[in-house]
Amino acid sequence: MKWLSDRTVERLRVAAQAPDLAGTRYRLISHIARGGMGAVWLAEDTALGRRVALKILDVPDASGELAARLLREARILARLEHPGIVPIHDVGTLADRRVFYTMKFVEGRRLDQHLEHVRSLPDRLRLFQRICEPVAFAHVRGVLHRDLKPENIMVGPFGEVLVMDWGLAKILHDPAETASAAAPEPTPSAEESSASTRLPVSPVLPSVDASQPQTGHGVVLGTPGYMAPEQARGEVKRLDERADVFALGAILRFLLTPDAARDATIAPSPVRASSESAARPEAAGSAVPRALAAVCAKAMSPDPNGRYASVQELAADLSNYLDGLAVSAYPEGLFGKLARLFARHRTAVLLVLGYLLMRLLLLAWQRR
Repeated sequence: MKWLSDRTVERLRVAAQAPDLAGTRYRLISHIARGGMGAVWLAEDTALGRRVALKILDVPDASGELAARLLREARILARLEHPGIVPIHDVGTLADRRVFYTMKFVEGRRLDQHLEHVRSLPDRLRLFQRICEPVAFAHVRGVLHRDLKPENIMVGPFGEVLVMDWGLAKILHDPAETASAAAPEPTPSAEESSASTRLPVSPVLPSVDASQPQTGHGVVLGTPGYMAPEQARGEVKRLDERADVFALGAILRFLLTPDAARDATIAPSPVRASSESAARPEAAGSAVPRALAAVCAKAMSPDPNGRYASVQELAADLSNYLDGLAVSAYPEGLFGKLARLFARHRTAVLLVLGYLLMRLLLLAWQRR
């Protein structure tokens, strides 16, 4: 009797679960990833002649709840029209009644994979600024991401930055949904809650784990090491833009000290990892400038009131640092201000000092 290899078994399983796209404009190409309630496939849009990523339910859904969640994720992405957020192309239902949506197929590297190609500190900080832009845009549109981390950020072949995986997004405010804002929030099952914190995230599309229409109080959704303390405690009603600010601070820490930040993500206690991680850049060594360590510490303050009030404020502090200006998170003494001014105007200062030295030498020579 001949045993089949694990790879062969996996190929057969994927082939058996391939969706029937008959009656649609799409042609199936290959499987990309699978999550808690669905799968992501590479497909061709035959009407427009382009490749797309197709996300489809892959588990029984007698109640229609999972289909509603998938549609909600698609609608959230559809309302976020920004160059740093992957656009939705289409949404529909297959002949077997399974819901799907298609979006732009993105080729590139995840941030954690791309980082080895970005060596200089200024380049890493500019990369982080581009990450902040779509997150700030989503906040203006009333959407909280809730699962920002290096694995959910992609860098394209031309340097474009895309924030992925909006499956755990929370709508903070929406005039169109005011009437239903007071409705009770259903609590997901323990299995779905576990999936949201443990499932690997697709580098191409938002993850296909549980994306609830609303999340019950006390349910923990997110990634240890990148969740704000209030998010790790399941205090859903307290979450606002500052929860994403905390996650961005953790991403900045990762850019500054990737090895130390990677260790923080595997801490056994999400709450402890969140509350202690703010100090890591300071302890990581002298390679991290104190001003940047202070920015991380402020963004990752255990108390939401101690953080930056918005992503724009966080990005502004980094812009000031890159421009040689004062950083609000880092109070400077006199010597600190002088050192910063010297660093900012180094060329001019050296020219003036060189000129004065030449004058002194010339005067000394004339007196001889």
